[in-house]
Amino acid sequence: MNAAPSSAATAGQTPAASRPLPVIAVTMGDGAGIGPEVIVPALLHPDTLRDCRPVVVGDAERLRQAAGILGIPCEIVPVEHPAQAEFAPGRVHVIDLGLLPADLPWGELSAVAGDAAYHYVRVAAELALRGEVDGICTAPLNKGALHAAGHLYPGHTELLAHLTGVEEVSMMLSTPRVKVIHVTTHIGLIDAVNRIEPGLVERTVRRGHEAMVRAGTADPVIGVCGINPHAGENGLFGYGEEETKIVPALETVRADGIDARGPLPADTAFYLASRGDYDLIVAMYHDQGHGPVKVLGIEAGVNLTVGLPVIRTSVDHGTAFDIAGTGRAEPGSMVEALRQAAEMSTAPAAR
Repeated sequence: MNAAPSSAATAGQTPAASRPLPVIAVTMGDGAGIGPEVIVPALLHPDTLRDCRPVVVGDAERLRQAAGILGIPCEIVPVEHPAQAEFAPGRVHVIDLGLLPADLPWGELSAVAGDAAYHYVRVAAELALRGEVDGICTAPLNKGALHAAGHLYPGHTELLAHLTGVEEVSMMLSTPRVKVIHVTTHIGLIDAVNRIEPGLVERTVRRGHEAMVRAGTADPVIGVCGINPHAGENGLFGYGEEETKIVPALETVRADGIDARGPLPADTAFYLASRGDYDLIVAMYHDQGHGPVKVLGIEAGVNLTVGLPVIRTSVDHGTAFDIAGTGRAEPGSMVEALRQAAEMSTAPAAR
C-alpha cells in the first residue's frame, strides 16, 4: 500500500492511451458499518491510483476516524466538486455532506446513518447524470437503517434505478471464478416465479451480454438456468415454466447471434461455469445466483448494476456491524470494485 503510483497515474493519465483516468464517485455507505474502513485503504491502494480518480461522497470526519482506527496516515481532503480534486499518494478526496454526528456508534443500526447513506447515493447519482463522474462505486448500506430513515428501497439497485429514472435494471455478481446476472432479485420466491416471463428473461440476457462485451469478452458464452429442479426434467417437475417463460427468450436472442444456452439445471450450471464452460450465468431468482457466488468467491466479489445510464459497482458484502470500528475489515473487494468500475467506464461501449 506504500508503493507510489506511476507518474502517469499521478497526473491522471493512463500510460497506454494517454487519456484521463475515469473519475469514480465512491459512496460511503452506512457510516456505522465497515464502509469507511474499507474505503480509506482501498483509495490509497496503488492499483486504485493506477486505474481511476476516486472521490468519496460521504463524511470527512468519519473517514478520519476510520483512518485512525486502521493506523493509516493520510490526508482527508474535502472538495465541493470532483473537478477540484488534486490527486496525490496518501490523499483521499471527499465531497463532505457532514450528515453524521461525531459520536455515531460503530456497529449499531441507526436511522441517522441510514438517511446519510441515502443522500450519499443521491448526490453520486446527480454527479453521474451531470457527467461530473464516469462511474459509481458503492460501499454497503444497511437496509434496516435505510428503511428506518423512511427510504423504502430494497437496496442500492432499486434506489439507483429510481434516482436515474430507469424502470428496469439487473444485478450482476462478478467473482474471479463465476459471473451471474439475475432475472429477479429482492422479491419473494413465489413472486419471482410469477414475474419471470420471456420478455424479462430476454432483456436480462441482453443486458448481461452487453456488460460482458463492455468488460472485454467479445463473444461471451451465457448459460441460462431453469426455474425448477433439473430445469423441469422435460416436464417432470413444475408446470412447464421452462418452455413457456425461458425458451422463447433464448430463441429470440440466439437469432441475434447471442450464444445463450439452456435452460440449464441450476445445480450443475455453476459448477460448469466455475471450470470455464460459461462466461456468464443467468439466474432466475436471488438465492439461485447468490448462493453459489458466495461459495465460489465472495471474498473477491463485486456487485454490478447493469442497465443504468452510468456504471455502478459495489463490494459484495454487507455492513458487517459485528466488526465495524475494529479495523478488521478487508478492503480487497472494494479495490476490485473500483477496478471494475474504472474498466467498464473506460470501455468504448460505455462512451
